[in-house]
Amino acid sequence: MKLPYAPTPRIPHDPPVYFCPRAKGPLSLDGRLDKPFWADVPFTAEFTDISGPGFPAPRFPTRAKLCWDDEFLYIGAVLTGPEIWATIRQRDSVIYHDNDFEIFLDPSSSGHNYMELELNAFNTQWDLMLTHPYRDGGRSVTGWDMKGVESAVYVEGRVNDPAADNRFWSVEVKIPFASVMETYSKEENPPELERCYPCRKAPRLGEFWRLNFSRVQWQVDVAEGAYRKRTGGDGKPLPEDNWVWAPTGLIDIHCPDYWGFLFFTERGEAMPIPEDERRKLALRRLYYAQHAYRAAHGHFTPDLSALGCPLPDCGATVEAGRYGFTLCCPSASAAGSVVLRSDGYTCVIED
Repeated sequence: MKLPYAPTPRIPHDPPVYFCPRAKGPLSLDGRLDKPFWADVPFTAEFTDISGPGFPAPRFPTRAKLCWDDEFLYIGAVLTGPEIWATIRQRDSVIYHDNDFEIFLDPSSSGHNYMELELNAFNTQWDLMLTHPYRDGGRSVTGWDMKGVESAVYVEGRVNDPAADNRFWSVEVKIPFASVMETYSKEENPPELERCYPCRKAPRLGEFWRLNFSRVQWQVDVAEGAYRKRTGGDGKPLPEDNWVWAPTGLIDIHCPDYWGFLFFTERGEAMPIPEDERRKLALRRLYYAQHAYRAAHGHFTPDLSALGCPLPDCGATVEAGRYGFTLCCPSASAAGSVVLRSDGYTCVIED
């Protein structure tokens, strides 16, 4: 078995933050964001190229907005531009072969067992779970379902008609917390049943998830009244554009350490990124350096000074073996440890 390799992104960690307000009423799904439900909900910043600063700005603007209540996370997005087309109608197909809108959720901020939902302009869904990022040897589980998820698409124009007055397409998504968040609670289940009957809850005020959005946009030409993917000299489609809320510094959205922070608030109150999350990011620089070291030398190193990068001031230590490593530093409370493994899993362990 070949060990996975995590290439080093070209940009430092600088995750955006969204302070998610509570919804002011029920949502009637129709794909439109020009209604009272969304009126007071702020947009994210416009999406940028996935590779980060220094790369071409997206040809068309994209923004998203979110709110929540005790049962659902609500997501809306507007994808501006005249090239509105779709071909895929079969659910759980590889939707990014069309232009699409993608949602990535990591409720535990562990970098493992995160969820993805993709939609095209036909409102065809592909939902899947990732055991961990592909760079870390992870696998996608397409058989997993985001149970109860609802979505709608509105098109200002006509799908697959280049002659129409195409302006934008927009999406609304309603995700049940019960489908993506599981906790075990001694208060609600007796100890002997804790792992048999998981309790599923909405987040509490002040809690956070890691989150990202992506818009896949293919370059197209119009031929015989239809959109056709633009091809290169080899006759194959040119690479797609990837426009995201939180750039990852690589053409790889599956870098959950680069995703943004979604804070669950009452009215959009600002909240700081927790210190332990910042320590995870400090350890993550060493994680990339360890993978680069193994690529150069054939093994990981137990000597952090050999990595050739500045060491964080969080008191990091490492245990390294032939097939992996574990990075560690004290947690902010000093009552536990922040841990990051070579397969990308990270958590805070109380001692």
